[in-house]
Amino acid sequence: MNIALIAHDSKKKLMQNFCIAYRGILSKHDLYSTGTTGRLVEDVTNLSIQKYLAGHLGGEQQIGAQIEHNQIDLVIFLRDPLGPKVHEPDVNNVFRLCDMHNIPLATNLATAELLIKSLDRGDMEWREMYK
Repeated sequence: MNIALIAHDSKKKLMQNFCIAYRGILSKHDLYSTGTTGRLVEDVTNLSIQKYLAGHLGGEQQIGAQIEHNQIDLVIFLRDPLGPKVHEPDVNNVFRLCDMHNIPLATNLATAELLIKSLDRGDMEWREMYK
C-alpha cells in the first residue's frame, strides 16, 4: 500500500511519535511525505520515505496529484485545526481529492491509529481491487 504522511508544524512531533509507535506496520508499505515531515520521520524511524517539497511549497499539491492518479491508498494528515494556513486551498484540496477518490483519510491521531491497525489486519485490501 502507498501511504502519504503530512503534518502541520505543530503536529510534526506527534507524527514522529506515531511513526515510531507503528514503525513495524509502516515498514511494510511505501511511504510518501511532504519534505519536512518526511525528513523528521526518517530521522527518528529510519524508514524509507519518498519526500516531496515542503507542504507550503507545493508538497501537498504533489501528493494531491498522486491521489488524483490513484497512486495513494491511505493519507494520514495530522493537521492543526486552530491555526489558519496560507496554503489552506492546498490542504482542502487533499481532503476533497480523498473524498472524490475514496481514499481513507485520517486528520487526527485517533483516526490514524484506527486506520493503521485496520491496515495491519488486512482490512484495506479492497484498495487493491479498487485500483
